Amino acid sequence: MSTMIFVNLPVKDLDASKAFWTKLGYAFNAQFSDENAASMVISDTIVAMLLTEARFKDFTHKAVADTATTTEVLLCLSAESRGAVDELVDGAVGAGATEPRAAQDHGFMYGRAFEDLDGHTWEIMWMDPAAVQGDGVTHGVS
Repeated sequence: MSTMIFVNLPVKDLDASKAFWTKLGYAFNAQFSDENAASMVISDTIVAMLLTEARFKDFTHKAVADTATTTEVLLCLSAESRGAVDELVDGAVGAGATEPRAAQDHGFMYGRAFEDLDGHTWEIMWMDPAAVQGDGVTHGVS
């Protein structure tokens, strides 16, 4: 079985967050969702758990980050093409997100970012597969 990642994110309004992500084409796993949490399926191995702030606090003794003044994490997702990067970020902005910086274009790699309704930063990037083939670097954990 592949290693999975479950990213837990606090949200102020669970219904608004679900509506935002639904507009971007993401679905939710009802088996792991309730009035305090929504299990957003990003891929077969990536799930974002959107938790009400009260539910999120059940898992930590630290204060929930104020994303208006601090960055708690930068989440980066790959895209199939430059166009897919633009489509997702433009859709996010159209659904209420903000774009915190200009696109970054390095030729072989292109990325943009958006901050969702709760200020979580999502970076969307495309990298030319030819640019990373045979780079001689061992990726991952052995």
